[in-house]
Amino acid sequence: MEYKDIAAVSGKSGLFKVLSPVRSGVILESLNNEKKRIVAGIHQKVSVLDEISVFAHNKEGSVPLIEVMRKIYVEFDDDPGIDSTASSEEFKAFFKHILPEYDENRVYVSDMKKIVGWYNILYKQLPDLIKKDQTSTEDEK
Repeated sequence: MEYKDIAAVSGKSGLFKVLSPVRSGVILESLNNEKKRIVAGIHQKVSVLDEISVFAHNKEGSVPLIEVMRKIYVEFDDDPGIDSTASSEEFKAFFKHILPEYDENRVYVSDMKKIVGWYNILYKQLPDLIKKDQTSTEDEK
């Protein structure tokens, strides 16, 4: 599985595996242990992870989510040391540490919480995805 096969759905918590398109939307399966299937209709916003970026003060204006996940893995491996109960200041400090160039005015704490939550889900449910991604990065060096 790759990042292009995983989606987030607006208004739904967690991440979903993209199974197949249908006439009225797309069939998704939750990445948690329940493996619950849903049909995300045309009125729901479905975002595939490889198309998500984080606003940043760099030449491109953003950093791909995949790169943010790599940085978290390199720095923290299986425990980012922060969870949803952390304060806003802790999330901002965490993000400043892993992505110093992130745009403080356009990246909200709620976005940071989502990204950390997604990282934890991916590390738990698809650890090879995050580890494979890092291995290919090290091979390119």
